[in-house]
Parts: sequence; C-alpha cells; structure tokens
Amino acid sequence: MARKSFSCSSTLFLVLLAVGSFFATYNLLTMAVHYKTVNSEGLSYDPIVEMPDNMKRSRGAKALFHVALTATDAPYSKWQCRIMYYWYKKTKDMPGSEMGKFTRILHSGQPDNLMDEIPTFVVDPLPAGLDRGYIVLNRPWAFVQWLERATIEEEYILMAEPDHIFVNPLPNLARGEFPAGFPFFYIKPAENEKIVRKYFPQENGPVTNVDPIGNSPVIIRKDLLEKIAPTWMNVSLRMKDDPETDKTFGWVLEMYAYAVASALHGVQHILRKDFMLQPPWDLETGKRFIIHYTYGCDYNMKGELTYGKIGEWRFDKRSHLRGPPPRNLPLPPPGVPESVVTLVKMVNEATANIPNWDTE
Repeated sequence: MARKSFSCSSTLFLVLLAVGSFFATYNLLTMAVHYKTVNSEGLSYDPIVEMPDNMKRSRGAKALFHVALTATDAPYSKWQCRIMYYWYKKTKDMPGSEMGKFTRILHSGQPDNLMDEIPTFVVDPLPAGLDRGYIVLNRPWAFVQWLERATIEEEYILMAEPDHIFVNPLPNLARGEFPAGFPFFYIKPAENEKIVRKYFPQENGPVTNVDPIGNSPVIIRKDLLEKIAPTWMNVSLRMKDDPETDKTFGWVLEMYAYAVASALHGVQHILRKDFMLQPPWDLETGKRFIIHYTYGCDYNMKGELTYGKIGEWRFDKRSHLRGPPPRNLPLPPPGVPESVVTLVKMVNEATANIPNWDTE
C-alpha cells in the first residue's frame, strides 16, 4: 500500500502498519482452508473457513439444498432408501433445517415399485461389464445424467446415501465456493501420494489439496458439482482400470476419485466432523446430523463390543441383503453406547410407520 504522504506522524504510521499487517495475516489464514482444529466439544472442523464474516449468511436467510442419493433396485438398497426418506420427511421442516426437495437417483435404467413412495429419477447404469462388479462406479455416472437432465430448483445439493439417517435437522454447511464434506480417517491422500499423483500431477499443486473425503456426505453448490461430476466419473474409471490403484484403494476407490476430481477443479471442502457419526465407533449422537450405519454393531449381553465376531446382540445392515429387517428389532443390552441405541430406535420407528414394510 503506497504512502500518501511522508508528513504523517510516526504514531499514526505504526497504527496503519499494524492494521495492514492484521488484514494481511487474516487473508493468509483464510487461504489455509485445509487444516482442522478441534472445537470445545472435540469435533474436528475448519473454523478458518467457517468464521470469516464474508462467508457468513445473514440470519433468517436460507440456502436450501436438494437431497440426492443414488440407489439400485435391489431389495437391500430399497429398504435403506425407505428408512432414509422417512427421516428426511420428519426432519425437513424442523427448525434449523435447510433441506429442500428429495430425489432418489435410480441407476437401474427402469422404474421400480417405489416410484410412488419416493421421488425418483431413473438413469442408465454403466454399460455391462464396465463396473467390473464394483457397482459404486455407477454413482458418478448417475450424477452426471441427473445433473444434465433433471430440473433442480435449489442452488445447493447434498449427496447422501441410502444408509444415512437424519438424526438432527441439517443446515446448509457449505459456504459459497467451499462445499462441506466429512473427513474419513481412512482416506489418506498424502500416505498414498505415489498413486494419487497418477491422477493429480505435481503441476496441480501439493497432494494436501486432495481432501480426505468421499462424495458423501457433501453439500456443494450445483454449478460446482456440474463441473466436478464428469471428471469424477472419468477418474473413477481410470482408477479401476489401473491394477495398482484398484488393489490399493479397493472399496473406497470411488471416494478417492471424487476427492481427486474436486482438487483438479481447485475445489476444497470445509471439513466437518460433526456432519456425521458412524456407530459403533462414535459413541454419542450429540449435535451431529447424520447417522451412517455402514459398520456392523456386535455386542455381548454385557454390552461389550465384539467387533469382528458375531455378537449375542447385533445390528448389521448386511444381515438383510435379500429383504428388509423385521419390525420392532430388539434393543441392545444395557451398556451399549447411546449412538447404537438411537440407531435401532430410529430404524424401529421408521419401519413401524412405513406402510407395507414387510412386502419389500
């Protein structure tokens, strides 16, 4: 900043210099969006991205997001979608929610028997054999088709999954060009730099620009997702074609592909640990927004976790591959964490209130 005059007093000059240094430091910090700190409740997120005034929305101003999840027509996918949609409807209009409309993106290529129950948009699967048995590769291709062909009123989109349950009303955690994502402990771009560099070359920047996330849960501005989705699809297919990448990333390959695709477009995410909890490892729901029940919950009758060994009491979605779980599942024994108890209670409430539950 040029000096207008050399006649200013030394005191005034020092004040201006201090103010200028403050804003320079502030701007530098706002660029360092990739690192997390821990709040008073022990939840990891990035307050550097969240807190700047120019990224806050005024009170009362809502930024609705469209809830979208990809699904198949298999019974295993259907019953999870029905529970997820039940809790979407129940929390959508609660105070604090910024949920908009809902779409199940069905990538089976044809309608199924849930079309009248759940708002659904049918898209085509990948050509036969292209997914090599890794059905999740259909997810980016499904989003590409939906974004191109559907009318989406909301400015933002939440990419969700069938095994998500809204445990608290979900606000829009994204801020403009900064989407919000959940940091997964097993997505480690820096530790896998040799492989990541096959798709994210040195000239694109440091490997730390690749966020430790998957595509879900993510709240993102629609125009950003429209740019990322085709790249996400192409990177996914390239990764699957590479034996080293396929072997190393395994079932989380498509998650790495989304993280790389976002970084290729210069998009970095606000990392929100409070976005989601994953029983049995997260013990309390607290103020988190989504329960992700991807892990099996196995306990003995003393309430002790027996992970890796089928418990005397268990809840595992994979126990119900061919059809829905029965209504009124038994609650866990005393001593089991609140998160697991809440999960089973929420499943039971949904199945008790969804008509014709046992027919699917």
